[in-house]
Amino acid sequence: MTTPQATAAAQPSGSVDDGLLNLLAQIVGAENLSTSAAVREQHGRDESYHPSSPPDAVVYCTETEQVAAVVKACAERGVPIIPFGTGTSLEGHVAALSGGICIDLSRMDKILTVNAEDMDVTVQAGVRRKALNDYLRDTGLFFPIDPGADASLGGMTATRASGTNAVRYGTMRENVLSLTVVMADGRIIRTARRARKSSAGYDLTRLFVGSEGTLGVITEVTLRLYGIPEAVLAAVCPFPDLESAVSTVILTIQSGIPVARIELLDEAQMDAVNKYSKLDYTVKPTLFFEFHGSDAGVREQVENVKAIAADFGADDFQWATKPEDRNKLWQARHDAYYAAIALRSGCRGIATDVCVPISKLAECILETRKDIDASGLCAPIVGHVGDGNFHIVFVVDPDNADEMKRAEDVNARMVMRAIALDGTCTGEHGVGYGKIDFLTAEHGEALVAMRAVKQALDPQNIMNPGKIIRI
Repeated sequence: MTTPQATAAAQPSGSVDDGLLNLLAQIVGAENLSTSAAVREQHGRDESYHPSSPPDAVVYCTETEQVAAVVKACAERGVPIIPFGTGTSLEGHVAALSGGICIDLSRMDKILTVNAEDMDVTVQAGVRRKALNDYLRDTGLFFPIDPGADASLGGMTATRASGTNAVRYGTMRENVLSLTVVMADGRIIRTARRARKSSAGYDLTRLFVGSEGTLGVITEVTLRLYGIPEAVLAAVCPFPDLESAVSTVILTIQSGIPVARIELLDEAQMDAVNKYSKLDYTVKPTLFFEFHGSDAGVREQVENVKAIAADFGADDFQWATKPEDRNKLWQARHDAYYAAIALRSGCRGIATDVCVPISKLAECILETRKDIDASGLCAPIVGHVGDGNFHIVFVVDPDNADEMKRAEDVNARMVMRAIALDGTCTGEHGVGYGKIDFLTAEHGEALVAMRAVKQALDPQNIMNPGKIIRI
């Protein structure tokens, strides 16, 4: 929870003038260049509590070559570049902390190639995940990474997104095969071919996955696809206390049961979900499950999980077998952030997350819950706990300095606890500038290596400056 001012140490040297704006209008067309205050304000903030920091102008590109020309024009003048997908990030990733040009990639929305036999697809960066799965439906394939928001696939790649399905299908890190990237000087590179494995040189694909626009602009993404499962079954299961729910998760994962999703909602979050989504679930610590596979495989998974849950005092399972019921259940989970905010009128949500090894999950969650209770804050817990990841939404009055300070203190304690348990300061939200101060504690001397990579690929510090690493 840092401020824009904290990142001001190293500013790019260039500024946006009429000459640059005229050149950009020639590249993308005058109708695809905007300097209006409303458009700039929209592109200067994401879904987080961080204040808007607008760019000097916004350009809308439709192809990689346009992006390359825009980047080259900015690079020649030392002007900052901020890539923008859909604006659903949560740590200030799109804030133009040094001004500059925002490249909006939302109109790069073409699905370029579907290789059904190889189970992969290549898309432009602005394609949204729901649109991709709608397009793929008749092929019998789908893309499973589901962060909740209908984010762009380029943005999901840039932030190394995860979500509810990660426990079975992994994150963007495991599911991106290749990228087309515009480098800081305007060159276009392809990071890999479509082969599922390679020993040919440095793994540039993984370098750019999670780079948050600080090394280059991702314009095309090749993704791994999966077969739509024969059977899908979802369930809701309340527990007598938070520890019992978390212990069920740990034993389920350690037992090797291939569940697709395991989501934890604490008592406060269940209350919020019920009120916001007009549901009537028991207000107790609760797990949401989803099982994928053959009919027989799903039945086996269910019986195994029910037996584990019963050992920890679980109440009755409630099943969602119809697609519409499952969709309602998972939409309620995806709306958890907005449900939490709705608990206090006129307040805002500060969303944060950590991830720890699964064996340390109970300790981290329970100690964090104690900190929240001691602080007196409204702060529900929800998480993709199947992979050790959980979130807090602090529901605070942004004008109340005391509340903001208490939220910052609890967040810092949670993050440092996670790092001490050999976890990470952010499981899936990314760094942006909101968590930039925690990287030293997590990475130590490795941060020096990261900074060297940044300086080698972006010597002018024009690619989304002020994010991940201070230069």
